[in-house]
Amino acid sequence: MLFNLVMLVSLFLVDFAPACCEVDEFIYNGFQPRNIVLDGIANLTSNGLLLLTDSKTQDQGHAFYPNAIHFKNSPNGTTVFSFSTTFVFAIRSDYRPLDGHGLAFVIAPQRGIRRALANHYLGLFNSANNGDSSNHIVGVELDTIYSADFDDMNDNHVGIDINGLKSLANHTTGYFDDDDTSLFHDMTLVSGQPMQVWVDYDGSSKHINVTVAPLLMGKKPVRPLLSLKCDLSPIFYQTMYVGFSSSTGSVPTNHYILGWSFKIDGKAQELSQLPKLPRLEGKRTSRFVTIGLPVMSLVSVIVATSVVVYYVRRKKYEQLVEDWEREYRPQRFNYKDLYKATKGFREKEVLGAGGFGKVYKGVMPITKLEIAVKKISHESRQGMKEFVSEIVSIGRMQHRNVVPLLGYCRRKGELLLVYEYMSNGSLDKYLYDQPRFTLAWTQRFRVIRGIAAGLFFLHEECDHVVVHRDIKASNVLLDGELNGRLGDFGLARLYGHGTDPQSTRVVGTLGYLAPEHTRTGRATPSSDIFSFGAFLLEVACGKRPIQPRQDGDDLILVDWVFSCWSRGNILEAVDPNLGTDFVPGQVELVLSLGLFCSHSEPSLRPTMRQNLLFLDGVVALPELSALGVSSAGLTFDHPAGFDDFIKSYPCSSINAHSRSSSVAESFLSDGR
Repeated sequence: MLFNLVMLVSLFLVDFAPACCEVDEFIYNGFQPRNIVLDGIANLTSNGLLLLTDSKTQDQGHAFYPNAIHFKNSPNGTTVFSFSTTFVFAIRSDYRPLDGHGLAFVIAPQRGIRRALANHYLGLFNSANNGDSSNHIVGVELDTIYSADFDDMNDNHVGIDINGLKSLANHTTGYFDDDDTSLFHDMTLVSGQPMQVWVDYDGSSKHINVTVAPLLMGKKPVRPLLSLKCDLSPIFYQTMYVGFSSSTGSVPTNHYILGWSFKIDGKAQELSQLPKLPRLEGKRTSRFVTIGLPVMSLVSVIVATSVVVYYVRRKKYEQLVEDWEREYRPQRFNYKDLYKATKGFREKEVLGAGGFGKVYKGVMPITKLEIAVKKISHESRQGMKEFVSEIVSIGRMQHRNVVPLLGYCRRKGELLLVYEYMSNGSLDKYLYDQPRFTLAWTQRFRVIRGIAAGLFFLHEECDHVVVHRDIKASNVLLDGELNGRLGDFGLARLYGHGTDPQSTRVVGTLGYLAPEHTRTGRATPSSDIFSFGAFLLEVACGKRPIQPRQDGDDLILVDWVFSCWSRGNILEAVDPNLGTDFVPGQVELVLSLGLFCSHSEPSLRPTMRQNLLFLDGVVALPELSALGVSSAGLTFDHPAGFDDFIKSYPCSSINAHSRSSSVAESFLSDGR
């Protein structure tokens, strides 16, 4: 009877306490509109679920308990009361394997969070105030996106944040076993399954503990996932507000809260009779599990096969190692590890295939690092030492818009290159063949600018010039935040080693190849610029450089864009999937720059340094008419003085956002 009375009093406090009152305990077993304050796109479902963000809108959502919580005895108090809270949540994405951002439990000075941004700021901070001590905000983040800017450990972690998103403590999501506390069980935040979180602060020892477990587990693990010693008295005012914050970023995601309880100086009440989540499609038990696995287990114990298995496995993992490779040991991967990571290079793990070979997704057995493994055939061993030397050298290059090349492995007639895995795949799948999820113009322009920065790095900032040779949408990969990264750079050099110096092999893709490259077979930074021009047009138009048509007469994209320009309506070429949601000036700039880079004369194409200045608006792109266009085949005349213009601008570094108007003047007048 006493327990029931306490429950009734708690529910009365939640439902009817006025906003001016201060309470020290509440519980929600489901939510009602009158007892929770919502902000942004947060709303409540008919059965009492709190939906912070949904899969239809790209924005942020907040939900706060309506009354202030008393955390200290006085405004200048040096002791924060102990407190305890627990809640049940679930995160579901309609666009798997693409995931939106996570959510956070938050303690803040006000209900709602002003000036906060969505995307990777989780609706808590913005680029100006992130990390500012005047925020007075404490949060526990359940983060599903890897952000290098915040020193995130991976895209599935729990962190304790104070005044910013660089967590003071973080850990991969999961829980420790009660029987063996050194045994860790992984969990996936975006599994769609309900999970429970406990956050406890001890005011005397000044420790914050965070614990996570599946709801079906039914109890709180003994060992917390995170434990941080931290005095909250400088952070907390006398009264604060508690609630939740979430954002969806470029991939809208459902963030549910099923129940929540909180208590000052005591243990938060247990949650019960929570509302149900929407039903997920069930999975049938595999016949392999019910029939095949027992049979295979039975066969595996037959002693007569053990010796054969031993030798077969040795042969399977055999790899090629030569004396000269000892110096590359840190960049050399073990074939056995790559085999296990890709589940035996299983077809289901294939991410894509091209002229260089197939690419497989993998997860390294011990570190759990997600990788992409490209298998390349190398029939001749001549020149392999030089090529591996180049691969290792390229692997040491680090740029945020270039896919990290982690290392290599050699086995028999195969060379395996190991890259960091890009979770959102290649750009082309968002442009062609009626994509389920297309990119907005702002996202496309950010990708274009990123690829330009990556090419500038390869052409001018590396110790040696690196020519990409195959720039196209399918070789542009998107990371967890849809930033564009160049992949496959430098791989075409494989064909250059061990061949007759008198013979030349053209490597690239039809539609992106510069005319002088097809004639001479020599790839140069200028031929990369031509390919970059084709790339600009395909991103803006949503069409391939050569588009088959029903009448059998292929559409040549550069000619079509040029014809739109010549009719005075270049925006006619824009991708219809964008509708009217784009910046006309930016689209016109990208289309015009695409034509500029497609100049038939290599010496008259802009460099990547100049392209960056054009894209950043530091230097105005000259009118195409000033280039002396003479035909729809993009054969350009030489206007007097134009050579001096295109070869001008001698600055040594790109920092476009800090340039003044005098830069444009020097670009137009100074000689190199």
